[in-house]
Amino acid sequence: RLQLEADRHTQNIKSRDTLVRSLSSHLEMEGYDRPPFTSLQLESFHRHVTQRLEQEKETLSQIIADLQEKEQQKQQSIDEMRDKKTGLERTVELKRDMQGKKQQELRNIRADLQKLEGSSSRLQELENELAKAERELQRALQSSNVDELRAEIEELQKEKTELDRAQRQLDHEMQILNTHTTACTQMDMLKKDKTEKEEQVRKIKSRHGEDLVSLLGHFPNKRELEDWIYSKSKEINSTRDRLAKLNKDLASSEQKKSHVAAELRKKEQQLTSDEEKFFSVCGSQDLEQDLGKLQEDLEKISKQRAMLAGATAVYTQFISQLTEEREPCCPVCQRTFPSESDLQEVINDMQSKLRLVPDKLKNTEQDLKRKERKKDEMMALRPVRQSIVQFQEKELPELKNQLQTVNREIERLKADVEEQETLLGTLMSEEETAKACLQDISLMDRYLMDLKELERKIAQQSAKLQGVDLTRTIQQVSQEKQETQHKLDTTSSTMELKRKLIQDQQDQIQILKSAVNETRAEKLQLSSDMQKQQQLEEQSVEFTAEIQALTRDIREAKEQLSPLSVALEKLQQEKQELMERKRQKQEEGQEKISVIKERVKAVSMLERDIKKYLDEGKDEYKEQKESELRETTTQLHEAEKQKEKMNKEMGNIRQDIDTQKVQERWLQDNLTLRKRVEELKEVVAKRETLMKEMGNMQVLQLRQERRDAERKLEELKKNRSIALGRQKGFEEEILQYIKELREEQYDKADERYKNKMITMRTTELVIKDLDLYYKALDQTIMRFHSMKMDEINKIIRDLWRSTYRGQDIEYVEIRSDVDENSSAGVRRRVYNYRVVMMKGDTALDMRGRCSAGQKVLASLIIRLALAETFCLNCGILALDEPTTNLDRENIESLAHALVEIIKSRSRQRNFQLLIITHDEDFVELLGRSSYVEHFYRIRKNQDQNSEITKCSISSLSSYVH
Repeated sequence: RLQLEADRHTQNIKSRDTLVRSLSSHLEMEGYDRPPFTSLQLESFHRHVTQRLEQEKETLSQIIADLQEKEQQKQQSIDEMRDKKTGLERTVELKRDMQGKKQQELRNIRADLQKLEGSSSRLQELENELAKAERELQRALQSSNVDELRAEIEELQKEKTELDRAQRQLDHEMQILNTHTTACTQMDMLKKDKTEKEEQVRKIKSRHGEDLVSLLGHFPNKRELEDWIYSKSKEINSTRDRLAKLNKDLASSEQKKSHVAAELRKKEQQLTSDEEKFFSVCGSQDLEQDLGKLQEDLEKISKQRAMLAGATAVYTQFISQLTEEREPCCPVCQRTFPSESDLQEVINDMQSKLRLVPDKLKNTEQDLKRKERKKDEMMALRPVRQSIVQFQEKELPELKNQLQTVNREIERLKADVEEQETLLGTLMSEEETAKACLQDISLMDRYLMDLKELERKIAQQSAKLQGVDLTRTIQQVSQEKQETQHKLDTTSSTMELKRKLIQDQQDQIQILKSAVNETRAEKLQLSSDMQKQQQLEEQSVEFTAEIQALTRDIREAKEQLSPLSVALEKLQQEKQELMERKRQKQEEGQEKISVIKERVKAVSMLERDIKKYLDEGKDEYKEQKESELRETTTQLHEAEKQKEKMNKEMGNIRQDIDTQKVQERWLQDNLTLRKRVEELKEVVAKRETLMKEMGNMQVLQLRQERRDAERKLEELKKNRSIALGRQKGFEEEILQYIKELREEQYDKADERYKNKMITMRTTELVIKDLDLYYKALDQTIMRFHSMKMDEINKIIRDLWRSTYRGQDIEYVEIRSDVDENSSAGVRRRVYNYRVVMMKGDTALDMRGRCSAGQKVLASLIIRLALAETFCLNCGILALDEPTTNLDRENIESLAHALVEIIKSRSRQRNFQLLIITHDEDFVELLGRSSYVEHFYRIRKNQDQNSEITKCSISSLSSYVH
């Protein structure tokens, strides 16, 4: 890294000198051709470059200022020239405007003069027309008989007044008759409703009487039945609680049964496993006998092992004695060997036995370990044997007894559950039967209340009808009323005709007077215009001269504008050239200064890097690190040589350690042997002492007591573990339940349950009230529907009898039948309506049995009846072509019926009748009444466009007659 920094430092110095030499040659500065440069030369170079930059900036500023001054002079000339040109153009525009106005006034004057050229002949024509119009006006005034017509109208008005008085009397009489007729009709309807409700009450009693008497012992009212249902609900809830408790006990017993069965299976499996384990280790069921045999084998093998362990030391000592002594003798009997060969044979024999001792000792030790391991396994099986006996004699019989007890308890609980379920089913069935009857009982109570109300209304209607004399029928009064109305309509039409004649004469006289006045006004206007003719001619000559002068001035101004435009364009071009030259000079100067600044900046950056390198002392630091590197390399070579030497010494030491380990292991084996021999002697002595002490003890009894104590201890430990496990489980469940109760879901469970219970009970009461309201509303709607249908049919019957002139149909009416085939999910009733025609007591559907005229008349009458019944606030009634397919007699009857409707609705402020028809006779029949004065006629004009004309009924009457 230091070497790279030194190389970079050298490269920076070379780059700086190169930049200084190139910039000095670019700026033509002397004394900077031979690098490297000293610090004094560099300072001088920076000073000269700064001075040169200042000179370049001053030169550029002077050039820009000169060009700016010339540009301002050119702009001043351009502004003066432009002001002059604008003034001339404004003058031309003003004179053009004045010229246009003068020409327009001249055209107007010439048009007026042209109009006045034929005024003299027109004036003579107007005098002739005026004389003619005055003569026609005089003749019209002489032939007018308005006074006579007005006298006739006054006589007809008196006659109409008398007829109106008679008509009002008949209307009052008809109203009285209608009032009593309505009372009779209401009386019949009330009696009919009473009969229907009594029939409904009887049906309800016959439908539910037997069930309710069997449940309660008598036929109850709504309150008694609700109380009985409430008590039955309480009994059902208590039965459900008992059933839930029994189910809970049954589930607990089932759980206990499964637990005992699982425990029994577990014990049996454990017993089988222990027996297999015991048999696999012992091979028989007599554990004590097998342990005695195994103990004897262990004692034999221990003695053999001790003998083999001592034989090694003895044989080794014997061999060493025989080989080291000059006169060797037998180490046992001290007998000398007769010859060297015998000695050698004994030594060889002992050496061969000594070689076999380790293998025999190893095999003996392995056998000893195997026997000891088996003994340990058999000693470990003593608790297993005890558990087997415990399972067979006590635990398994106890579990089987518990299982039988639990099964008997489950059978008893199942019988109780079945009994309670049967009881609950019976109670619920009785409750359902009572609830099914409750709705009809509530309806029956309402019917009984309605019957009381109907009896009260019947009594009221009977009181109203007392003392009423109905000698004249509605038909007689209606016939007399129609005759009076016919006379009244004839009188009204005659009066309207007379008024129309008076109006026509007055309109004709007024038209003639207007024509005379218009002719006189036009004549006066022409006379006034002829007097202005000379003045208009003088104005025409004056305007012509002014227009010529303005044309001449405009031409002169245009001639002055042309050279000004050329000069203005030339000045603008010169100004643009000056601006372009100023921009070029400024860009060249700025570019030259920027180049110098960039090179000076590069030199400064290189000098800053060079100075930073020198200030940080990187050269000395580099030399220091190079000397340290050389010293470290020398030390590394010496350390490697020392490492090789130490590795050789370590190899020799490892070899010596391996030899010492072999000797140490041999010595350790001898020490272990001696230690085991001493331990064996101590154990034998201790065993003999214990055997002596045990001579006076009952060992078998103590062993049995010990086994019993161990068994009780194991049982207590097991019970304690089970109890601790259950306690821990219960504690965890308690903590879990406490944690859940603290959650938001159960935090205020009691309060929320109370609120929800209140909401549920309130909702049930609301549902019950809504159901009662729905049924009451349904009954009211049915009653309203029946009343309206009766009202509609009454109006249809009256209109038909007053309109239809045939004898085959007495009257028509609308029949409504409830649709029984509608889906069960649809709560509202669906009605099928049909129109029937009545003759006597026989009713036939009109569909397919009546003529087209009868259909039209029936549809009109039904529409009128519907409007009369339901459209009291909407007073508009529209009929389109109502006389289609009707004969003349029925058309007249329909007209009279419409007049009656108009008369009855005349007091209604918003009533309006619209009739669209081509039948002018029908319109004339309507116009005979005093309620219709005008009608609107629609016809095509010459352009085939529709025109609406307001016409009088009297004109239609004269046209028809």
